[in-house]
Amino acid sequence: SPHLVCTVLPAHWRSNKTLPVAFKVVALGDVGDGTLVTVRAGNDENCCAELRNSTALMKNQVAKFNDLRFVGRSGR
Repeated sequence: SPHLVCTVLPAHWRSNKTLPVAFKVVALGDVGDGTLVTVRAGNDENCCAELRNSTALMKNQVAKFNDLRFVGRSGR
């Protein structure tokens, strides 16, 4: 599987608000354009947070999530 890195999330963010910068996943290996990327989040209290706009397409080794939102008690 490819190696992936992503942008840092803010330490605290209000639910259902757009992040201050677009969340990005960058593939360090070869991943084809058009590959569907899905992100998931969780923590010790909530293993599966509810997210909106959590899918993006890979283009030039980057999947950009323009409006990723944590809904309710996100578990982030």
